[in-house]
Amino acid sequence: MSNLSAAPDKLPRHVAIIMDGNGRWAKKNKLQIAFGHRSGVETLRGIVRESSDIGIHSLSVFAFSTENWTRPDEEVRALMLLIEEFFNSQIDELHRENVIIRILGDRDNLPDGPRKAAERAELRTCDNSGLHLNIALNYGGRADIIHAAALISCSVQKGDLSLSQITEDLFSDFLSTRGLPDVDLLIRTGGEMRLSNFLLYQSAYAEFVSTNALWPEFTVEDYRNALGQFMSRDRRFGRRDHSGRNSEGEKNA
Repeated sequence: MSNLSAAPDKLPRHVAIIMDGNGRWAKKNKLQIAFGHRSGVETLRGIVRESSDIGIHSLSVFAFSTENWTRPDEEVRALMLLIEEFFNSQIDELHRENVIIRILGDRDNLPDGPRKAAERAELRTCDNSGLHLNIALNYGGRADIIHAAALISCSVQKGDLSLSQITEDLFSDFLSTRGLPDVDLLIRTGGEMRLSNFLLYQSAYAEFVSTNALWPEFTVEDYRNALGQFMSRDRRFGRRDHSGRNSEGEKNA
């Protein structure tokens, strides 16, 4: 779809991206893995700018998972330095573009450099009113759900909540994405077909687009094509359409 702005009401409000393939791109190009991650940052800059320009409400990207700590120490150190550099070098532009930055995940276990840089970016952009850019650092979807359940349990024990008050909407308010719409479109680069523990609760009815392009190869045009695919789909959230087919396209008796 060449002109996404022609149908703004059909755009996804919340796009999530699993940015997969940096390491494979580096290997394919006979480069160190760190160069793959650095090239991936340039891709992210373009996608953030495009999302802001066309009016996407929220963009969530999986930058570092709770499982990524098991990677080689050299790669983890390079990633942490790159995360710190990203916030320090891009914050001026992001702030000018009215972007709101939020960090998803357990920031307490991040090294001081990237953690403080991320928190400075959050503080500086908290009063902006444009694109919500949510960067998942040391994030795991299961941990997010367990943390929310623990907070609710504590509130019940204190008498601040009763069991009858616990609804899906209330539960969402205890997740790291509180206040944001559920994920409408989940994009994964690199050809894989896994959620990889990313925004599990928030993606219950997300449309999924997988592309073989490795993340550093993923272009703005690829992004626009994924958005176009989303806009062409009929989202029924489990309901039947008038033909009697369910949301998976199968004929119901």
